[in-house]
Amino acid sequence: MFVGVLRLTLHLPEPGSLKSKRHLLRSAIDRVKARFNVSIAEVAENDLWQRSVVGVAAVGNDHAFVNETLDKVADFIASMHGGQLQLIGRDLEIVPYGDELGEGPIRTLAEAERDEAAGDERRGSRVRLSRSEEDDR
Repeated sequence: MFVGVLRLTLHLPEPGSLKSKRHLLRSAIDRVKARFNVSIAEVAENDLWQRSVVGVAAVGNDHAFVNETLDKVADFIASMHGGQLQLIGRDLEIVPYGDELGEGPIRTLAEAERDEAAGDERRGSRVRLSRSEEDDR
């Protein structure tokens, strides 16, 4: 599994108020969500009229797919609203997760608990049950 995080710094030359800035950003964020399967939010510079930092996250099973998706999102945002959103900074990081996790046999929760209890008994300790578990016995 690969997790990609994209940080976009935007300059908005047109807005004369926070209300118009938020209108532009909300429109852009909604369009990105509708077109791409990513999470996106304004993450910094919330109180500045002409600057914003937007965070975008994508998850996939292929590094190239995550990279391509986030590149497309950045290009899409830069091209929308007729130049009212100017991309001035772009940071991308893609991190692999789970390469060593999940390997080996798949166990159910009951099997894991049974194995844990057997390990406790071998060490000579007694497994303490909660009151609800004692009542069930």
